[in-house]
Order: sequence, then C-alpha cells, then structure tokens
Amino acid sequence: TQPVKECTMTTARDLMSSPAQTLNETDSLVTAAQAFKHGDVGSMPVLAEDGRLVGMVTDRDLVVRGLADGIDPGRGTLSDVLTETVVVLNVDDEVDAIVRAFSENQVRRVPVLDGQEVVGIISQADIARELSNERTGQVVEAISRD
Repeated sequence: TQPVKECTMTTARDLMSSPAQTLNETDSLVTAAQAFKHGDVGSMPVLAEDGRLVGMVTDRDLVVRGLADGIDPGRGTLSDVLTETVVVLNVDDEVDAIVRAFSENQVRRVPVLDGQEVVGIISQADIARELSNERTGQVVEAISRD
C-alpha cells in the first residue's frame, strides 16, 4: 500500500519574502527614502534598537508627516513619522487569517513575526503569486474599497 500523503495548509511562512527589509526608528527620513528606492518598495517595518517592531513607515508618511510638517529630512527620524499601529501575522497563520488581515485592514504589506522577531513580510504581490485568482481578487477588491 502507498503511504497517505499528508495535506498541509499554506502558512505565512510559505508566502513571505524573507528576510524582511527593515529600518530602525533612529534612521533619518532620507535613509528611509533611499531604502524604499533601493528595495523598490513603498513601506517597511521599523524596529527599535532591541529589534522589537515599533511601527511601519510608508512613502506617504515621509511626505505627509515629514516633509509637509517641515521636518528636516536629514535630521528627522522615523520615530517622528512612523505608524505605531501595525497589522502583523505569525509565521504559522494560515491563508484565511492572511487574507482576513489584508482585507479587513486594507493594507498592502504585512510583517510576519516568529515570536517577537520580524522574519519576513507578505505583500499583495506575494498573495497574487501564490494564491488562487479568486482569493487574490477578493484581497485586491477589499484593499481597494473606499
């Protein structure tokens, strides 16, 4: 007889890009902008000196909370402009939880944690590459609604 092949669920670990590109809360706005350009991304997780996730920063944060408020891009730090409330996933979260996190929070990138450590990031593009067209469509529709 043939052994029964165990069916496994797709988890955040399977979908994430790793290692995650991160910034430090003490980095300048210029450093963040350069990291976005180099990584071809519009947001990154921000870590404290001890490695804890303390927020996310987006290119929009740099402009709206930084430049528009008159913060010197070379002297202002990410702690001045980051968003402290962050949607996160655990490495073992399954597809339904992943789709729900993106859809309910209308986000395009979500850090993945193993305990307190940021070990990866899942982007809308990762979902499009790995999940069915139907699931991807649900996520994109939910993210794009007003």
